[in-house]
Amino acid sequence: MRVALIDPSLFTLPYDARLAAGLRAIGHAVSLHGRRQRAEDGGVLEPPVVPSFYSVAGLPALQQLPKPLRLGIKGIDHLVSMARLRGKLARERPDVIHFQWLPLPAVDSRFLAGLRSLAPLVLTVHDSNPFNGNPAAGVQQHGLPASFRRFDRLIVHTAQGRARLQEQGVDGDRIAILPHGLLISPNHREGSGDVDGREIEFLLFGKLKPYKGADLLIQAFARVLPAVRARARLRIIGKPYMDLAPLRDLADRLGVADRVAIEPRFVTDSEIPGLFGPRSVAVFPYREIEASGVLSLAIAHARPILASRLGGFAETVRDGLDGLLVPPGDVAALADAMARFVGDDDFVAACARNVAALADAIPDWREIACRTSAVYRAAAASQARDDGLVTPLATPTGRANRSAAPPRPSAGVRP
Repeated sequence: MRVALIDPSLFTLPYDARLAAGLRAIGHAVSLHGRRQRAEDGGVLEPPVVPSFYSVAGLPALQQLPKPLRLGIKGIDHLVSMARLRGKLARERPDVIHFQWLPLPAVDSRFLAGLRSLAPLVLTVHDSNPFNGNPAAGVQQHGLPASFRRFDRLIVHTAQGRARLQEQGVDGDRIAILPHGLLISPNHREGSGDVDGREIEFLLFGKLKPYKGADLLIQAFARVLPAVRARARLRIIGKPYMDLAPLRDLADRLGVADRVAIEPRFVTDSEIPGLFGPRSVAVFPYREIEASGVLSLAIAHARPILASRLGGFAETVRDGLDGLLVPPGDVAALADAMARFVGDDDFVAACARNVAALADAIPDWREIACRTSAVYRAAAASQARDDGLVTPLATPTGRANRSAAPPRPSAGVRP
């Protein structure tokens, strides 16, 4: 089967790359279309990303323009890029077109019918609450629910995501729940979780955005008794997409600045194992989330988890076994949970061992690719029924057989 993966801005490049590798491992031919790769993406993929988007907006000289003008140029460039993509795929003739994101649904939806005339359409909805409810992304959310209904199949990572799509009018039979695989192979070298009475480091890592609740984390840390707090530190590290001055001011005002490290920088892949050391607890005080790539990194490194009880956290982390879950936005509960981690080394060690076992239980990318292939076949069957055609059957290595009977989806996938 020929698969075209589409991620215009490469929002989820690590996920894209691993899914593509899994699909290729089971015999599919895969092309990934997006913007040109950058040094911060962690190296050029093999085969490389097809640079189908933002040939103008991605020019370094434009990055110095005022943000409104820069975004306007990018919007126009996105429209042109979608038109160019239609031409590329008409020549490539994929068997399925699999979008990872719709950055501008109001624009993208105008091209979906034309793309669907080439091949069935699949969309992975990484955020069922688009951009995690960021009001600044209103333009990027406009028209998204209507766009969902243009796809033959949609993929989500959680039951929460499926329920939310159904609330937006998507037929549940067209939604498949597939796991978010680990972004690295399990690394159990720190799996014992033996902290030997040393300081606990609460680690908030990843792109720094308001919905991730760094302010809540600082407030909760300040509520922990000073004698307990003396055995802990906060480390907030990642590329910032928000003003961090209020976080520093908050830490100063609450008297905990000496034990809070805020590091606004891009973290390379080679640095990541060092972040998840034997004294670290991965913290996710998020206000909103669907699925988290950083959670998969924490699990792969067998670190205890402290997270809000929502989305992929609630459906993956076993409260009291892999870590602790707290109500979103509940600073007092977050403080109590932090105090427990600091005061109970045996609990930290047990959580680390349990998370190591959890990492081994998560399906690998080959299995995820097999389940994704079943979704592709269901999408092709759905498109054929809608178009009044005989159902196609596509094999991993060949073009679609337009006269064959429809295959049955593999177990565990909702068609």
